[in-house]
Amino acid sequence: MIAGPRFAGKTEELLRRVHRARLAGLEVEVVGHRLDVRGGADRLSTHTGRSTPARMLERAEELRGALGTDVSRRPDIVAVDEAQFFGPGLVPVLGELLEAGVQVEVAGLCVTFDGGPFEPLPTLMAMAEEVVKLTAVCTVCGADAAFHVRLSAEGAPALSATAAHVGGAESYQARCRSHRRGAARPGTG
Repeated sequence: MIAGPRFAGKTEELLRRVHRARLAGLEVEVVGHRLDVRGGADRLSTHTGRSTPARMLERAEELRGALGTDVSRRPDIVAVDEAQFFGPGLVPVLGELLEAGVQVEVAGLCVTFDGGPFEPLPTLMAMAEEVVKLTAVCTVCGADAAFHVRLSAEGAPALSATAAHVGGAESYQARCRSHRRGAARPGTG
């Protein structure tokens, strides 16, 4: 499990693990959420431009179908990015993979833009054998940032939202606890 706020390098770490597994000769299936369009319809990409081919799915249940029923053809590892967008239905699907002997690597946001837990990540973190919680760099002071904020049209932290939104630096900023509710540094946002 790789968790943290936006801009912490979660996808970068996931792709690093995918690369290492492939170097070791393991069969890896990479899955992303269809909402993430950074790399296009069939690629998982990082904010820094690193990418790999991936199945981009919309619902957790599609993961079952994408892997098929033939156990002899299952991959050694399934790597899932943007896990938060799959919702709570991802938990039993990943549990089935683990029970079938498939190694599962998951990356996603464990915290919402308003600082709350972003399910299913907290549940998955509780079930995981290993949890790596990354931080980003606060855009205000440069400290470790365990949070991120969604920006309003004026560039200030947005106080509410009605729908899931995938975006980059134009829509979000990493923040430390002290600056989570504070204004952006002049010239940013």
